[in-house]
Amino acid sequence: MQRAADESLITPQFALVTVVALAVFVGYSFTIPVLPRFIEGPLGGGSLAVGIGVGVLSVSAVLGRPFFGRVGDRSGRKVLILAGALAMAVGTGLLVVVDSYAGLILLRLLVGAGEGAFFVGAATLVNDLSPPHRRGEAHSYFSVAVYLSLGLGPLAGELLLDIDHYDRVWIAGAVVTLLGLLLATRLPAHVVPLDDEDRPVASRRLVHPAGLGPGLVIGLGVMGYVGFSAFVPLYVDDLGLGGAGPVFAMYAVIVLAVRLLGARLPDRLGPALVGRVAIICSAVGLAFVAAVPSRLGLYLGTAVLAVGMSLMYPALITLATSRADDSEQASVIATFTGFFDLAAGAGGALLGGVAAATGYRGAFAAGAAVAMSGLIVLARVAEPSSTVGPGADGPSTPRARG
Repeated sequence: MQRAADESLITPQFALVTVVALAVFVGYSFTIPVLPRFIEGPLGGGSLAVGIGVGVLSVSAVLGRPFFGRVGDRSGRKVLILAGALAMAVGTGLLVVVDSYAGLILLRLLVGAGEGAFFVGAATLVNDLSPPHRRGEAHSYFSVAVYLSLGLGPLAGELLLDIDHYDRVWIAGAVVTLLGLLLATRLPAHVVPLDDEDRPVASRRLVHPAGLGPGLVIGLGVMGYVGFSAFVPLYVDDLGLGGAGPVFAMYAVIVLAVRLLGARLPDRLGPALVGRVAIICSAVGLAFVAAVPSRLGLYLGTAVLAVGMSLMYPALITLATSRADDSEQASVIATFTGFFDLAAGAGGALLGGVAAATGYRGAFAAGAAVAMSGLIVLARVAEPSSTVGPGADGPSTPRARG
């Protein structure tokens, strides 16, 4: 049955899945400023090792996405949320016994698989719980939890680290993630109960066509942020600053403000236009960090980058999901978010190599160039002929199974 036009978006179930995501990603992001130091310090790695160590979790995540999408469409979203959070908690907690780079890589692969499953399940559930004409707004609000975690988690991680107390960071991250898992047991499992022969052909593919174009655009943008998050914790030392926690905290505050105040922009102005603005802001912000090697350059560039990244995700996921029926939304979101993982892996390795050859500022400049190239792809994706697809007139509303 179609939702009423005036039906409330913010329901108890919507609030719960948002809180669950906040807890899980806060636990995960404890490691963001700490992991590069752990690799360079106790494990004795260099810039390339940092880039690979930060980005390798994308390998297991991207390989699992097609499977996660199928499971989410057939068995519900909750199973992905629970299994994903558990894998993330285990992969973080077991870092306490790691004494080799190989061991760290294995655990990062486990965390990557968990993050992939969790995000597909949670983002698709948010889609299920939202009126079709307000899904851009819904994804904006939901993503506030994810990006808020990028401020709270790294700041807490650095406080817990206190020079070299790595085990405290790993244990605390695992515990907070498990708290999210506990809360997630109260979530519903939304599915569209169709037989295989009744599902659209696209939903039976491992890669859903509706998610490809928007996914490639956001992947190019995310590559720039991957370099930023990997090397800012080290770049602040070159600038003589005390730590990267305040930079990530400011980033999260700006994203929080833009996501809340501009939540309806993708629905009102159109996701393609908002996507263009997001790409330009992201590239300009990274370029400014690279061009101005000072506290001022870092903070102003980060602010502009934050505006771009805050608009990019809700705009492009709205563009992707608007083209598909609700019976295949998990598959669309799995394909779309798979580009996050590809960008994390490719961006970590590529920009890690650039950093090793030219320094951290070279990596930021390269990230800006890659992000700006997304404008070319979006111009093609936004053409009228390429916006036609299953569900283009508006997806139907799924039935819920508790």
